[in-house]
Amino acid sequence: MSEQYQPPKVWTWNKDEVSKFSNINRPIAGPTHEKTLPVGKHPLQLYSLGTPNGQKVTILLEELLALGESGAEYDAHLIRINEGDQLSSGFVDVNPNSKIPALLDNSAKPPIRVFESGNILLYLAEKFGQFLPKDLAGRTETLNWLFWLQGSAPYLGGGFGHFYHYAPVKIEYAINRFTMEAKRQLDVLDRQLAGHRFIAGEEYTIADIAIFTWYGSLAQGGLYDSAEFLDIQSYKNFQRWAAEVADRPAVKRGRIVNRTWGEPDQQLAERHDASDFDDKLKS
Repeated sequence: MSEQYQPPKVWTWNKDEVSKFSNINRPIAGPTHEKTLPVGKHPLQLYSLGTPNGQKVTILLEELLALGESGAEYDAHLIRINEGDQLSSGFVDVNPNSKIPALLDNSAKPPIRVFESGNILLYLAEKFGQFLPKDLAGRTETLNWLFWLQGSAPYLGGGFGHFYHYAPVKIEYAINRFTMEAKRQLDVLDRQLAGHRFIAGEEYTIADIAIFTWYGSLAQGGLYDSAEFLDIQSYKNFQRWAAEVADRPAVKRGRIVNRTWGEPDQQLAERHDASDFDDKLKS
């Protein structure tokens, strides 16, 4: 971490380096151990954790169920990424990239695996014909913003979030670089929402769900403890939108699925039935 650090001609992996993420970060793919994934009773099997990317899928599933889409019933199995669950042979079979979330649709024969959170949203929206406009212009605008999120969120999470919140050493250049980009992205959203109720227009879509899990969490001060640092309150249109999305009952349910931290009534480690929410969301 010295300012005098010079990269070697060929990088090699130091397996002995100890950090918060050293037990899961590695430069190779594939499983580290054999383990079969659990399978529940519902058509859709979700293997995930309640991070922003995981919340995308559980929010959409809860929204679909709220519309009466019974085929969207799902089992949400907890994947403890800090313990390497995503590196099991069973998980790698569903997602060779070893990242949550991963979905297995057992209603299809043979079952269909779906990975990458944005693709899972698109798959479910198309499967059920919900939260994705059917007209070409509306569909395209929604996908514009879904793909915007998929490209932008790594700057927020792996860039700003890592160097501002997680990195063991505070590096001014890195924090400034990614803070500037995070604020530029917030300004993009604030300007878009100045003339629209929702991200892609007047209709609530998968673009809102995807963007809310990352940027909406910022709006409410729940991501990286950075609300004051980023002056989140100054983005008025963005704040209005985030508050409206956060107030949706399905969003409230979806945000706590596969969550194992925070207040007890805001945690639901696994979800296998609608009744699992009965003693939750009281605070």
